[in-house]
Amino acid sequence: MAKINVLLTGASGGIGAAIFKKLATKGLYVLGIARRSEQLEKLKQDIRVEGGKVDVFRADLSCKEERLHLEQFVRNQIGVPDVVINNAGFGWYGYHAKILHRVAEEMLAVNVQAAVHLSFMFLAEMVSRGSGHLIQMGSIAGDIPSQGIGLYAGTKSFLSAFNTGMHRELRGSGVHASIIKPGPVKTAFFDNSKALENGEPVPSERFAVLPNEVANAVYSVILHPRRVVYVPTILAAVPWVEMTFAWLMDRIGPLLLRRKKP
Repeated sequence: MAKINVLLTGASGGIGAAIFKKLATKGLYVLGIARRSEQLEKLKQDIRVEGGKVDVFRADLSCKEERLHLEQFVRNQIGVPDVVINNAGFGWYGYHAKILHRVAEEMLAVNVQAAVHLSFMFLAEMVSRGSGHLIQMGSIAGDIPSQGIGLYAGTKSFLSAFNTGMHRELRGSGVHASIIKPGPVKTAFFDNSKALENGEPVPSERFAVLPNEVANAVYSVILHPRRVVYVPTILAAVPWVEMTFAWLMDRIGPLLLRRKKP
């Protein structure tokens, strides 16, 4: 395999850490980005001990200025990446009448604004050279918006529409656009969501898959680009379920959310 340079956001834990390790062990050079510098440094050292070629950069992607600093670092370090993986993101579960504006604003900044900014950051140069790959970390929640996660699902629905448009626009250019759509994944996502002010436990945690399954899907789509990959693959049927049984979900879905007044 020719040398592939990867820019990966949200690399310090969960799905991001699994992707970081997976791609590095396969011989790709990975630049991992996250807010948690201690976790990033530890991952870097662990991966390098195993022979992986990685570097890290600490950045708060909700901040435009830090994204611009990241761009300069990337250009100095590797130039234009071959692959950009927008994995950074977080969720919140509960009655949206209780969500704090700063939490909603930060979610939009990280899940949407940062993903768009990093996607466009190197796109013109990718198109000019005729190669590149943009990968968004979506969610099955983007296909089946549910009570309690409306805002989070909205950010993932945006990424799905954004990716589809980019995929169709870029056909024939040598640049690919893909989105990974996992179901629940066994990470700190659930604890982090619950820890946010006014957040509540996410009921789907018991059905979660392992982060390595998502990492395997990311590596697979780099080797064989596709527009969308579901993890596990059976979830590809979910959009049809939403279209067919939305009326039923409207009635029984709220039962999964705690019966509390907003």
